[in-house]
Amino acid sequence: MPLLVRLILALLSLALGAGMAAVAVLLGLYFYYAPGLPPVDSLREVRLQTPLQVYTHDRRLIGEFAEQRREPVPIAEMPEQLLQAFVAAEDERFFRHRGVDPVGLLRAGINLFSTGERTQGGSTITMQLARNFFLTRERTYERKIREIFLALQIERELSKEQILELYLNKIYLGQRAYGIAAAARVYFGRSLDELELDQMAILAALPKAPSTTNPVTSPERAQNRRNYVLRRMLELGLISPEEHASAVARPVLSRLHVSAPEVDAHWVAEAARQIVFNLWGEDAYVRGLRVFTTIDAAAQEAANAALRDGLLEHDQRHGYRGPELSLDEAVVRSPEDRRQALIGIGVRGRMLFPALVLESDENGIVVDTAGLGEKRLGNDDLAWARPAQTRISDWLKRGDVVRIQPTTDGGWRLSQMPEVAGALIAQAPEDGAILALAGGFDFFDNRFDRALQAERQPGSAFKPLIYALALQDGMTPASTLVDAPLVFSDPALGAEWRPENYSRSFRGATTMREALANSRNLASIRLLNSIGVNQTHDDLGRFGLNLAQHPRNLSMALGTGTLTPVELNNAYVVFANGGRLTTPWLIGRIEEVDGTLLYQAPTARTCPEPCTSPAGQTLQLATARGPLQYADPVPTLEPGVAWQMSQMLGGVIRSGTGRRAMELGRGDLAGKTGTTNSYRDAWFAGFNAELAATAWIGFDDNREMGSRETGGRAALPIWMGFMQRVLAGTPEAPVPRPEDLVEIALLPDTGERTTDDDPRGRREWLLPEQIPERSTRVPSATDDDGAGGRRDAQPEFIF
Repeated sequence: MPLLVRLILALLSLALGAGMAAVAVLLGLYFYYAPGLPPVDSLREVRLQTPLQVYTHDRRLIGEFAEQRREPVPIAEMPEQLLQAFVAAEDERFFRHRGVDPVGLLRAGINLFSTGERTQGGSTITMQLARNFFLTRERTYERKIREIFLALQIERELSKEQILELYLNKIYLGQRAYGIAAAARVYFGRSLDELELDQMAILAALPKAPSTTNPVTSPERAQNRRNYVLRRMLELGLISPEEHASAVARPVLSRLHVSAPEVDAHWVAEAARQIVFNLWGEDAYVRGLRVFTTIDAAAQEAANAALRDGLLEHDQRHGYRGPELSLDEAVVRSPEDRRQALIGIGVRGRMLFPALVLESDENGIVVDTAGLGEKRLGNDDLAWARPAQTRISDWLKRGDVVRIQPTTDGGWRLSQMPEVAGALIAQAPEDGAILALAGGFDFFDNRFDRALQAERQPGSAFKPLIYALALQDGMTPASTLVDAPLVFSDPALGAEWRPENYSRSFRGATTMREALANSRNLASIRLLNSIGVNQTHDDLGRFGLNLAQHPRNLSMALGTGTLTPVELNNAYVVFANGGRLTTPWLIGRIEEVDGTLLYQAPTARTCPEPCTSPAGQTLQLATARGPLQYADPVPTLEPGVAWQMSQMLGGVIRSGTGRRAMELGRGDLAGKTGTTNSYRDAWFAGFNAELAATAWIGFDDNREMGSRETGGRAALPIWMGFMQRVLAGTPEAPVPRPEDLVEIALLPDTGERTTDDDPRGRREWLLPEQIPERSTRVPSATDDDGAGGRRDAQPEFIF
């Protein structure tokens, strides 16, 4: 046998042996690692992490919660040219190999042998998918072996299209964006079908190094990688020379596009998040839940605007506190440095912009803003803040950072962040649904939700509850009370007590209607003593209140207990809906990302009749503090009593402490002011038959707000601003009068019944059990039966 032939046979034998040895090694490695490999068939049922999204009732986004930004998209909706860009950049033989590319592995091996560095991994798209779903990112030989075997298994289980779809929805592309749809939104603010070729190439260039080559942080590196992807597409015949030249010539223009809420309702979104988190824990942030609240978008924006306007008005009544801070001259001289400084300070309340004073003279100031350019504010724009007898340059200097706000005529005026806090809450009387909720001036400045969590004294805004219970007990709006000085020696109060009216004046005999309209403290205390403190305290449960938060003594008539704005508002809902107690509720519907219904409140507001209950209907959505799950309204007051209260509280607006609300030009509104000692809290709660709203204002640390900052001055304008916006163009909706009320004539001085033709008589609508046979004068302490009241014992009166 010739030597050459023997050499060839030897080489063939050696190659065969080496091949068999390699096969044996591979088989050995497979049987060694196979038992520890995860089952790849789970990829068929994979659920990609998608964020929790919270919406208004009318399906407008108000919040999104997740650690990852992701928008899963089926491959049929991905542009063909985008798929080609990723394949060209990451795995040009993707559609030809079976999960592992020998050429790529060989190239990586040669690189490792020649450089001693693992700079090329030889990973296919399938291998990357295996790593992203099942493995860590540690760079070890053992992980690479597992990656290879998993890729081979994945190719047996899934089609190429399924693999590519999972990969493009899973891959991390920087800036917390996972998947190509999320990356398109983040970097370009576009959907996939709106992307240009050069933008597709930028996305395809990101998987190698998303943190260092993304177009926001490293536009030059992003451009180099983009051009590489475009060159590969040209070489593979995927784009024409003309397309290549056009795309390469385009500049890299990118900035962060974060999904901004369509409606400013961050406190609502946070309340909904807490409820959903209590149900599903951390899983709530990744399973793509969509939560539809009861919030009305227009009402919410009206609440935001009204509350912010009211807080700024109060704050500016008490003077300018000066610049927020001052910047060094070196920063002021650098346009970029001062821009970054102002961006860091940030806009507050969507209306207060930070501005840097560049010049100040006798005619005003020139300020620089981040992104809005330079603005000149004249003397009129500074007038409210300017101290008397001073030059502008004495109190505003170059380098000072101030706040400015836009004016209705397109200009700007000096402003400042209000120190005072406030809240506004609105509900639908029909079922108690929360329609609007503003927990303060700016959520990102202070996340404390005052509408749901602030326990404050309601002051005289609490009186209607006492008056309603008196009507329920048989008294009438015409019943006579005594408004005169009194002193109590009340063991429950621990000392002698000398209550006073706000005006320090007295009216003598007065009707319940007049006493409530003018918020007479002394008459209200006598009323509570008459109907009985203990029974009245127990009956506060009719309004859904926590009895432990309210004193069991006569000071209760003046609102010395504590409650939250939502609790007070929900109590007033009873007057607006005919005497039914509702539960404030916020969550109307919860869906999976695919539309599967998990929860739906069983009410016509969220589902058509008949309202069927899905499997998840039994979810308990109530939380320890916060909006509760829907519950059917329950009767708690006589409908006639609720209507009488609506009429009496209408008198508060027509002729009492809330008469400023007459400026709204409506006859269907009713409500009550509330002010606490030393002007620490100011309230207005009011309603018609279709909307109940409460405004509160005060300092978080409970300090005094300033002289004469009453409910009518500080809170009522907030309520009016909200009602004006929401009710504009709507017909009047007074609370309807129940049919069982009877119209009779009463003598105004004594409350005695008289004949219909008596010219002294005043017409009143009463329940049959309220119709008097003789005088309805409230008994005094000297002529009661010794029990100190009509229903239970009370402290001794001392006159």
